[in-house]
Amino acid sequence: AVFFAAQKIERIQAAFASHPDRNRWEAQEKRERKQACQREKRLWLTLALTAVFGLLIVLKYANFAIDNANVLLGRPEGTGRVDWLLPLGISFYTFQALSYLIDIYRGKNHGAERFSDFLLYICMFPKMAQGPIVRYEQIAPQLTQRRTNPRMIFDGILRFATGLAKKVLLADYAGKVISDLASDPAGLTFLGAWLSAFLFLFQIYFDFSGYTDMAIGIGRIFGFRYPENFDLPYVSTSITEFWRRWHMTLGSFFRDYVYIPLGGNRQGKARQILNLLVVWALTGLWHGASWNFVLWGLYFFLLLAIEKQIMPKLERM
Repeated sequence: AVFFAAQKIERIQAAFASHPDRNRWEAQEKRERKQACQREKRLWLTLALTAVFGLLIVLKYANFAIDNANVLLGRPEGTGRVDWLLPLGISFYTFQALSYLIDIYRGKNHGAERFSDFLLYICMFPKMAQGPIVRYEQIAPQLTQRRTNPRMIFDGILRFATGLAKKVLLADYAGKVISDLASDPAGLTFLGAWLSAFLFLFQIYFDFSGYTDMAIGIGRIFGFRYPENFDLPYVSTSITEFWRRWHMTLGSFFRDYVYIPLGGNRQGKARQILNLLVVWALTGLWHGASWNFVLWGLYFFLLLAIEKQIMPKLERM
């Protein structure tokens, strides 16, 4: 649906731009034709977005909605749940499909000429499960004209090995220590609790960044250059800076396709705070269909909202 809707949108744009009588149109006629073109493009965009979001909502969030309805209606737990397998990486390739379609709608990119190239972009296996979220413009030339050489293969193997070491030697070992400490809550000491918290910071970082390194490394072996996803987030001096360094491709997606279209910080403080609320509620839901994830997103929204109120005042002191 995304591929064919994008093709249709491009044909509509091309037909308007190359109309033989375009230069002879009066200003009013040109404006009306442009508005008609935008309406037709918006129709195809809406249809494709409905299909993409509909699939994501049904597969990932249907049971979450059913569970909440059961609580509100007082029905037994598990009533109406549907037991189906969630496709691997659905959140990642949904976002890639959305960015592909929206960028073409905005006239920012040209779409893939062949359906096979589009499928390769969406379903590229190294980044399916953990990212990074790759935009079409970042690898479009590589889909048809990529080249590899011994140096790229060596760099890819080295990057993969680095990510594997992060995951197996550091993240998994930290996770084992945390599990051992948590296995006896009654005997957990003050220092043990702090050690668990400290190790968890490194476990989650080395686990996630390790997977990303492995994806980037495999991509490099096959001639693809994926964007970086982590940039030493724990050296950040603010929450805002942290989220610019942690899972950078996800943050840039929400910035470019949700936060800025909602108005960003251009419409006053109150609207900026509302936009942040929407972004972080959606970020929480993207991570998982659970109120725990929603509350996690709202927690970071609260921190960022407070920071954006306080930091300008501290900088003026």
